[in-house]
Amino acid sequence: MSGLVLQMLEGTITSLKVFFLTLLFSLPLGFVVAKGKMTKIRIIRWVTDFYIQIMRGTPLILQLIFVYFAPFYIFNASFDRFTACIVAFVLNYSAYFAEIYRSGLQSIDAGQHEAAKVLGFTKAYTFFHIILPQVIKSIFPALGNEVISLVKDTALAQTIGVAELFRVAQTSASRQFSTFPIFLAGVFYFIMNYIVSRFFAYGEGKMNYYR
Repeated sequence: MSGLVLQMLEGTITSLKVFFLTLLFSLPLGFVVAKGKMTKIRIIRWVTDFYIQIMRGTPLILQLIFVYFAPFYIFNASFDRFTACIVAFVLNYSAYFAEIYRSGLQSIDAGQHEAAKVLGFTKAYTFFHIILPQVIKSIFPALGNEVISLVKDTALAQTIGVAELFRVAQTSASRQFSTFPIFLAGVFYFIMNYIVSRFFAYGEGKMNYYR
């Protein structure tokens, strides 16, 4: 039993690495993609829109397989399993975050930009001190839902052989001829999701308090 729990913890660490690295890279990349889709330069807008449609219109599991295997056939080189996993997750989630950012940015009344300009505020000051705080408040619930989904989606990393929590559970279940490791993995996922959901609930409560 103790051996199984230790294996589960090791798998959980890998799952958490996938989770945090995906957030670290996809959150800023998503903002860049959102700005690209909102730009007046038509070619950039078309490219970013096509990228978003591809990432949101195809399964993450297919994207994982493509990122891992395609470079070998195209360039005769390939990522290691973990790197391919991170690349696929970042590309996928940045597209979803981009749409969340875009909806938040477009929800801000254009009059606020004009008022800030009249008051002599710079574009940088207007964005970081006036626009961005309002955007964060408006997108926080949607952002929280995506982050919670990410916790569960880390299980898809086992598709290309990454030894994350669910793969460890599957291997243990096959070896022991028991479904208990799968059930235990569910408990681990629930705990991680509970922590993430409590964090976002706390953050949303703080925002509403200071509104």
